[in-house]
Amino acid sequence: MTGQDRIVVAGAGVAGLRAAERLRELGFDGELVIVGDEPRRPYHRPAVSKAVLGGSARAADVTLRSYVELDARWRLGTQATRLEADRHVLHLPGGEELRYDGLVVATGVVPRHLPGAPRHDPRVRVLRTIEDALAVRRALVASDKPAVVLGTGLIACEFAASMRQLGRDVSMVGRSSAPLLRYGPALAVTVTDLHRRYRAKLALGTEVRHWITTGGAVGLHLANGKLLVAGCVVLALGSVPSVDWLRGSGLVLEDGVLCESTLFAAGVADVVVAGDVARWPNLRFDKVPRRVEHWINAVESGRAAAENLLLGRDQALPFTPLPRAWSGQYQVRLQMAGLPSLGDDTVRLADGITGYLRAGRLVGICGWDRPREMIEWTAELARRLPVPAARPSRASRTSRVSRLPVRSGPPGDAWLVAG
Repeated sequence: MTGQDRIVVAGAGVAGLRAAERLRELGFDGELVIVGDEPRRPYHRPAVSKAVLGGSARAADVTLRSYVELDARWRLGTQATRLEADRHVLHLPGGEELRYDGLVVATGVVPRHLPGAPRHDPRVRVLRTIEDALAVRRALVASDKPAVVLGTGLIACEFAASMRQLGRDVSMVGRSSAPLLRYGPALAVTVTDLHRRYRAKLALGTEVRHWITTGGAVGLHLANGKLLVAGCVVLALGSVPSVDWLRGSGLVLEDGVLCESTLFAAGVADVVVAGDVARWPNLRFDKVPRRVEHWINAVESGRAAAENLLLGRDQALPFTPLPRAWSGQYQVRLQMAGLPSLGDDTVRLADGITGYLRAGRLVGICGWDRPREMIEWTAELARRLPVPAARPSRASRTSRVSRLPVRSGPPGDAWLVAG
């Protein structure tokens, strides 16, 4: 590749950063441009709902450091507005056109909003960015009234745990009958008991019917007839892929950006996709395209997408990770490996370890405060879900980016230490 070539990374989160690092590590010496809609350099996003919110870390403390010299042009606080894949042009605000020879799409997801919620009120927030965490902290400082979190997923559970550890009253509200029910009833009961033990209030199987905002508090009328009064409300209702800017681009948008198993955008020779926005078939499991919204997947897919972009679409290799993630609540660690969501049945593998079966085959595991045993069972799961023999794709079109040999490099963020 010549010094005249340009690769653009759209998205300045961990997936975009790791992709940029891998490009330089593999010897790409052309122009590298990183476009991000936030004003900050990439940071450790899982720390937002934990350390930053709790006040144990400042924004600067969670900034990610690059392990190689990037020599990149950063376009922060700049949101990509449109993509013309046929012209190889990324559109930026003000009519600016940014041409590329290779593009990494890593724009992630955005929080799901709740219709009718008074988002104009500074006490009603989502919790994804550092700015969100700082705004929630301001709302908590300004009032001694309880906090409320809407949702029963990982972020909702982590927020509730953070509030109780800060000594704040908190209520978790959700339509589900238990927190983390998607991981099975046994785990859901354990999580429910944990939160109740720490005196977090749970309003389950219900939803908000009416909001009341006053100068002193936010009121939430629930469908079960109860009224909650809060000084701060966090919406933790999941997320949706950030793909609005890609409409009309020619990329296939189906719950994210549809990709080949190699992370090349379907039907496009010079665009790869990484992180939460990528929907691709992980051939370790099957040929069904899916998204994986976990930190380690963003790290690994960013590196893999960069490698394949340099190899070219003809020689690219399938991305076949074993997904891993963890969540910390009240000094208890919940760890996951594989795809538990695929399971149609569960089995107790060991004390605190649940296996998820699909048609009798182990496809995922969850461990409840069993880190050592999880290492062993994750290795066993990897053995039972072997990576298929790698074969380069047989695409008819080749990448405009020069092919370079892929060298080994430093390992990605270890899943046992990265939140």
